[in-house]
Amino acid sequence: DAAEKAGFETFMLKEIHEQPTAIHDTMADRLHEDGSVDMAELALDDAALARIGKIQIVACGTSYHAGLVGRHLIEEWSGVPVHVEVASEYRYRTCLAGPGDLVIGITQSGETADTLAAMRVARQRGAHVVALTNIMGSQATRDADGVMYTRAGLEIGVAATKTHVAQVVALALLSLKLGRLKWHLTPEGARELASEIAALPGIVSTYLDSDAANDVADVARSYSRRPFFLYLGRHVGVPVCFEGALKLKEISYIPTEAYPAGEMKHGPIALLDEGSPVVCVATDSHVFDKVVSNIQEVKARGAQVIAVATEGNSEIEEHADAVLW
Repeated sequence: DAAEKAGFETFMLKEIHEQPTAIHDTMADRLHEDGSVDMAELALDDAALARIGKIQIVACGTSYHAGLVGRHLIEEWSGVPVHVEVASEYRYRTCLAGPGDLVIGITQSGETADTLAAMRVARQRGAHVVALTNIMGSQATRDADGVMYTRAGLEIGVAATKTHVAQVVALALLSLKLGRLKWHLTPEGARELASEIAALPGIVSTYLDSDAANDVADVARSYSRRPFFLYLGRHVGVPVCFEGALKLKEISYIPTEAYPAGEMKHGPIALLDEGSPVVCVATDSHVFDKVVSNIQEVKARGAQVIAVATEGNSEIEEHADAVLW
């Protein structure tokens, strides 16, 4: 069944629509209503996990971007410092991981050579190494001390979709568990987060069944002939932009840059011409006003803004040329 397109035009489109199932299966028996999370597969009991003082994440490409999102969640919910490194660089630098540290290698296939090498270096240094992967029996599962499976099912499309969001959800579960073990989250806060995570499959399914896809297609057609795109975001929107820009390059071959919005004035703004499309992650958050300020800077250069925004936010319509809700 996984090797068939199930009526969709492409495998990538099919796998986009499999995201609700991938998210649901990844949380499945791990997440509980009281905010507790079962993760025996980490091969660390709760006492050992509570003693973790530092986390390093090593990954490549899309998995690296999932790690960047995970850093925001882990640090915000648990207070544990996280360092995210491109695996191909990590293996050639001085490895500072050691006993008492947790190193997470993220690889969809479980066979990414650079990530495997980085995991081995960290394990040699005495760190506890966990593989976050989608494939049972892969090399990463054999090289690691513990394994966290994403349960997204076989991915055939070249560009990762459902496996990427499943990785983020798995890291969210780890963040929630650490938050409770470190007493960084109150029981009430943990229950609220657990409820929001549990609602994700339904939210994604509702979005995919809505007219949103048609709106996105209309915007894509409007800008399909443009030779360059710039993606801008703040906070967790930054790794989202990195992933969005990677997808645009990978699927359409359009040169695309992604930057933290506050860094735009330190060089990338010079690339903007009249009508240059700039995709801004401008969802409701504590950095929304900052993003709007950056949008105004972009508009002053004559660029056209495509905003990814929270449904119901009327303010963003005053600043953007197109909105993807």
